[in-house]
Amino acid sequence: MSAPTITTAFTELVGVEYPIVQTGMGWVSGPELTAATANAGGLGIIASATMTYQELENAIVRTKELTTRPFGVNLRADAEDAAERCELMIRHGVTVASFALAPKPELIARLKDNGLVVVPSIGAAKHAVKVASWGADAVIVQGGEGGGHTGQVATTLLLPSVIDALGGAGNTSIPVIAGGGFFDGRGLVAALAYGAAGVAMGTRFLLTSDSRVPDAVKKQYLEKGLQDTVVSTRVDGMPHRVLRTGLVNALESGSPVKGMLAAVQNANKFKSMTGMKWQTLARDGLNMKKASERTWQQIVMAANTPMLLKAGLVEGNTEAGVLASGQVVGMIEDLPSCDVLIQRIMTEAHQRLKALREMD
Repeated sequence: MSAPTITTAFTELVGVEYPIVQTGMGWVSGPELTAATANAGGLGIIASATMTYQELENAIVRTKELTTRPFGVNLRADAEDAAERCELMIRHGVTVASFALAPKPELIARLKDNGLVVVPSIGAAKHAVKVASWGADAVIVQGGEGGGHTGQVATTLLLPSVIDALGGAGNTSIPVIAGGGFFDGRGLVAALAYGAAGVAMGTRFLLTSDSRVPDAVKKQYLEKGLQDTVVSTRVDGMPHRVLRTGLVNALESGSPVKGMLAAVQNANKFKSMTGMKWQTLARDGLNMKKASERTWQQIVMAANTPMLLKAGLVEGNTEAGVLASGQVVGMIEDLPSCDVLIQRIMTEAHQRLKALREMD
């Protein structure tokens, strides 16, 4: 028997059964994981930043073969071909356009005019207000506990600050999805109590049986504790929460010059793998610099990230790669299917809500 849903502004907006989002994780959230999440009643999101245009189209087509339920695609708003990728999503009837950086108002309007729900990820209240004024339909708010690129403010403070900025709990102008530190039904209830309309999870979905991350790598994740992640700027020049591994420790303690040289070499590998031209990388770098005020060293290092993540999450070579992870890894002990995970979360959520009502 399926657990009853909790209807929120987000479930109604997107058309999913449960207020649970599987975030777009490079090299991790492809068609299989995305479709498994969708079929389990949540919102699955394909990560496209590490895909070529054709790979993205193939991924969308394959996901549609695996599920008839709503799903999304995450893409870089500053990518040179962002507009073309959006047209691809429109053509294939994707439900949600998810962005790591705020898309321009014209792009938001184009997507919304064609029926897509636009959901940027933001890291500050002022950014939430800005994208809401531009027409975004919802936002994902990730606190500092989250894996990958992250900020310094914990979810317990960032989330209410965003909700208040958008109008206050129960009265936000757009639905807010809470990310960073969520893995069970207690967290979902806590997010709802703050005024959120659902939760987003990355590491928890990476550690499912539906995830295609190598089993040996998943085993490494399961062995980690709450203190076994670090926010490093040596991976790509930006704060990036990853597992503590030998490589990460070496990057943290090594020479910045050597790190920069390695980044250039990996950028060249990524260019060759995706068929990109140096001119394209340079244009993307300029767009990234304008959007995020990064230094040129950080821009070069950013092209390093896909190869380091691919080595760890796809090839299973944790000695040569990095493993993005939220702090929540220390609370995870098993590898359920997406369906079992979501049912467990919803059952726990209803149990907590029942216990809270009985306290009156």
